[in-house]
Amino acid sequence: MAILRELILAVAQVVDLVFSIYLFIVIARALISWVSPDPYNPIVRFLHSATDPVLNRIQRILPVNFGGIDFSPVVLLIALSFLQRMIKAVLYHLAAGL
Repeated sequence: MAILRELILAVAQVVDLVFSIYLFIVIARALISWVSPDPYNPIVRFLHSATDPVLNRIQRILPVNFGGIDFSPVVLLIALSFLQRMIKAVLYHLAAGL
């Protein structure tokens, strides 16, 4: 059982790291939207390809564009933070029960 508990704790840490990295990607995407970046830059293309599917889905579901300002990254950051905490808590609780 100790091995399974350690495995679940390791998975919780990996999930936490993945969520944290994606949070930084979304923040970087929001920051570059304030300037006019070169669309052919590999970093800009990566940021767009990593975040556009999720942001486009949020924009279709919720009208979060007010006064020309797009608040979909803020909605995504809040949702990611909530999911990160919930999944991490569930995994830690599961590991503690073993």
